[in-house]
Amino acid sequence: MRVNGSYLAEFLLEKGYEIYGMHRRVSVDNYFDRVEYLKGKIKLVCGDLTDIGSLDKVIREIKPDDIYNLAAMSQVRVSFDQKFLTKEINWLGVERLIDTIKEYTQNTKFYQASTSEMFGEVLEIPQNEKTPFNPKSPYAKAKLKAHEAVERERENGLFGCCGILFNHESPRRGLEFVTRKFTDGIARIKLGLPQRETGKTYLEMGNLDAKRDWGYAKDYVKAMWLMLQKDKPDDYVIATGINHSVKEFIELAAGYVGIKINWKGEGINEEGYDKNGKLIIKIDPKLFRPTDVNQLLGDSTKARNELGWEPKVSFEELVEMMVKSDIDKLKGK
Repeated sequence: MRVNGSYLAEFLLEKGYEIYGMHRRVSVDNYFDRVEYLKGKIKLVCGDLTDIGSLDKVIREIKPDDIYNLAAMSQVRVSFDQKFLTKEINWLGVERLIDTIKEYTQNTKFYQASTSEMFGEVLEIPQNEKTPFNPKSPYAKAKLKAHEAVERERENGLFGCCGILFNHESPRRGLEFVTRKFTDGIARIKLGLPQRETGKTYLEMGNLDAKRDWGYAKDYVKAMWLMLQKDKPDDYVIATGINHSVKEFIELAAGYVGIKINWKGEGINEEGYDKNGKLIIKIDPKLFRPTDVNQLLGDSTKARNELGWEPKVSFEELVEMMVKSDIDKLKGK
């Protein structure tokens, strides 16, 4: 239970919920660092979506009123290298979880974290709940299978909602994700530190032209909760309705620390320099996805009208928040 789960736990604690967070066993010492402050406030239970026995035990003993499934193999690029694991967790794990709900606690309300990546190479802009799905990655294809499983079981009586969430970021985002790579990388350039993975003085990037609808994770967990408060389950797109390119994100992040990027070249030969002519951004073709999604833009009209939800934090505020957090972390504050 990490990142989005920590924001969701905070939100539910404020609502007076008793919370159980399921986690799988790992050998990394700092696995719980980002949720350390929640210990004593929530109960952690060990389980795994790939293990039906552990799911049975958790659901049978707790009999939860609500289940929020935010677990996934969540890195799109890695899913091309780990296709079977991605399918096992992101699709079949959800099937197992639904089966345990049907077996032990039929009245449980279930939230499934779907994804805008299911729209893939988009067939219309913007994307809403009626837009056809066209997934391009193993990650998105497995998520779509899970989404369809919830829809199928909803017809058989499951109170299941799918949140089709567009990109939702925060300072708690893992460093393995591209937005934290941006903000951590810019913070390192500002402080004169080498890049975390490469040790180089410049930040290596992939596709600068990809556009995403980026929102704040803390805003989005409220939408998850609102879905389960409805009398009738349904699916909802959760998005800001504004998208920005990767290049815009990195330019904004740099701007917050006083760096103006001067771009030279085109395509994979494009490079970014600071005012002194020092190279700070370089394209690495190896960082491109095998098949990339060029543009995602969400239409959350249904959620705004039926749930009364709307995002509070702007794109500009989000990027500033993330850069400031990474500066502080690197300074040891």
